Amino acid sequence: MSHECQSILHGTNGRLLCQMASVSADFAHGHVILEHSHPEDQLLFASSGVMTLRAKQGVWVVPPLRAVWIPANTPHTVAMSGPVSMRTLYFLPRLCPALRGRCFVMNVSPLLRELILHACKFKRLNKRASLERRIIEMIVDQLKGVDSVPLQLPHPTDSRAMRVVKALLADPGDQRDLERLCEDCGASKRTIQRVFLEETKMNFGKWRQQLRLLRGLQLLASGEKVTAAALEAGYNSPSAFISMFRKQLGTTPMRYLGSGNGREEEGK
Repeated sequence: MSHECQSILHGTNGRLLCQMASVSADFAHGHVILEHSHPEDQLLFASSGVMTLRAKQGVWVVPPLRAVWIPANTPHTVAMSGPVSMRTLYFLPRLCPALRGRCFVMNVSPLLRELILHACKFKRLNKRASLERRIIEMIVDQLKGVDSVPLQLPHPTDSRAMRVVKALLADPGDQRDLERLCEDCGASKRTIQRVFLEETKMNFGKWRQQLRLLRGLQLLASGEKVTAAALEAGYNSPSAFISMFRKQLGTTPMRYLGSGNGREEEGK
């Protein structure tokens, strides 16, 4: 059952205390924050480690030095892959009108990263204080131009298609083709293909590729080697995983996760 959190920006009497607030927390690998929602817009930043956000609308994977935007009143869970240093900013709704009311993963520029970390030194930030007002304004300004990262897996709403989704979420390496997966979902292959395209804006093949990519990323963050992560995620070989990763995200898995060594070690 989803828990509705109390406002962090308002007092118990409903009086507005501030326009932005922060929470910093470190979590061990495997920790899960159970389903909850906030009355504020929320920015989750992964200072280190990988977070996986799950909501009714889909799944979003947040690598190190990226962030995910969560609109107010969105029930969600957060799972940790590897040790995670989470930095969270809460915004008064409509403080960032440039961000539409949807979850999405974003790239975080070096300047925005430093602003987030600096803001987390304050429990609350109020525009009535000139220094805090400037911090709020700079963060909001930086958020206007953020780039979305293709690290989301949208879910269909059709119950039959969701049976296919749940089966593959439980085992992304499942090698059954769609026709066999449809045997237990109560609809034909053609119907499920249509539903995926209409409701996720992705054909089933593309959706399955995205699932395997995100699963591989989670496994790498939890400490798996590239070969083991690729095979468990359903790829035929590590090279196939690296090729798809590069195609989607423009670089190799280890570089994307911030190894910083500049070497091609993925095949080891």
